[in-house]
Amino acid sequence: MTKLWGGRFQQPTDPRMDRFNRSIDFDARLWEVDILGSQAYAHALAQVGVLTEEERDQILHGLEKIAEEWREGRFRLHPEDEDIHTAVERRLTELIGPVAGKLHTGRSRNDQVATDLRLYLCSALQDLELMLSDLQRTVVEVAERHIDLIMPGYTHLQPAQPVRFAHWLMSYFWMLQRDWARLEDMRRRVEVSPLGSGALAGTSLDMDRLALAQRLGFNRITENSMDAVSDRDFVAEFLFWAALLAVHLSRLSEDLIFFSNPSLGFIRLADAYTTGSSLMPQKKNPDAFELARGKAGRLIGHLAGFLTTLKGLPSTYNKDLQEDKEPLFDAIDTLKLALPVLSGAIATLEPQPERMARALDDAMLATDLADWLVAQGVPFRQSHHIVGQVVAEAERRGCPLSHLSLADLQAIYPGFTQDALQVWDFQRSVEQRRAVGGSAKVAVQVQIRRAKAILGVDL
Repeated sequence: MTKLWGGRFQQPTDPRMDRFNRSIDFDARLWEVDILGSQAYAHALAQVGVLTEEERDQILHGLEKIAEEWREGRFRLHPEDEDIHTAVERRLTELIGPVAGKLHTGRSRNDQVATDLRLYLCSALQDLELMLSDLQRTVVEVAERHIDLIMPGYTHLQPAQPVRFAHWLMSYFWMLQRDWARLEDMRRRVEVSPLGSGALAGTSLDMDRLALAQRLGFNRITENSMDAVSDRDFVAEFLFWAALLAVHLSRLSEDLIFFSNPSLGFIRLADAYTTGSSLMPQKKNPDAFELARGKAGRLIGHLAGFLTTLKGLPSTYNKDLQEDKEPLFDAIDTLKLALPVLSGAIATLEPQPERMARALDDAMLATDLADWLVAQGVPFRQSHHIVGQVVAEAERRGCPLSHLSLADLQAIYPGFTQDALQVWDFQRSVEQRRAVGGSAKVAVQVQIRRAKAILGVDL
């Protein structure tokens, strides 16, 4: 088979170079968008007189037959197919003859692949947006279902203050909402058509690039042909988005791994989302969450690797840019696998209220005792120091804070009164934090209502 670019070459390509240069093994998945782009381009060529209507219809009919072969699994790749563009053009020539050669008039694989990649990513973003929203919806549903549960909140992985389980879970809704907003913002920069830029200098055809773009679903076109064929900012931006989303999923997973450990036992994970040990019969491993945590490193690596590829490239197209597809495709595939699994694992987890209650400790109410002193007019820095002495006294005696008597407290600070003993109440502590964003029931209900409004869920 004659290569698309082979006219000036006198010797055949070394087979090892062919394998090194070949991208069809991973870019074959672009077949649908490649055909869509070619169909739109055939219409544009007919409008500028390069194709007759009959030739245009021949090409469109041939391309539709190729699409049908792909859909039905009948398309056969040849060893000479260098990439998806070569494969489609080769098959089109087989089906309709030499007129297929007119389709590439004024077009380069440089603007063709940039267009394909943008079209493919646009479709992937729609799928990921739905999956991300499903996960957010699951988070809200589980939070609302268990809004009355109180558990320890942690900083530095040390018990800190009591919070609602729903408040903890909703903290991840807002992380995911930032991811959703970034996706929407990114979409504007992906939905730009480079088609009609040629190899680097633009097209000599009097082509309406905006009309061509709109036929493909784009609302804007690139402004500079040299930038258009080399721009992979949208790939790098997606890889950043995917990496940051993966970091959020990893943090969520780490919390759930921690909470599901039998030493805490705050939650019980469903069998459907756990695995066992090949040696230890008793094991129930949180592999869904461990895998999600592990995938974060993979996606961060894709971003770092691709930025390194881009950093030294001279202007316009360079074959280094072939390295854009594998990390992009893998990031998309990874998130499409992970998001539904995490949604299912969270939807089916079972909180264990008695284990949460057992883990609550009076020391988590030390700040409430300091706040009580502040309400009596004691400066916070002084109250903080006083309560620190109270904590030290309880530790010295080996007893909970609530076991210290009023006399014990007054020995440290005479201003304590009987009312101070009311702070040893976890429900009271949580309900005092009623400001927007707090852990009181009314504040968490406000969060949930706002989240439902964002998701378009009936209130």
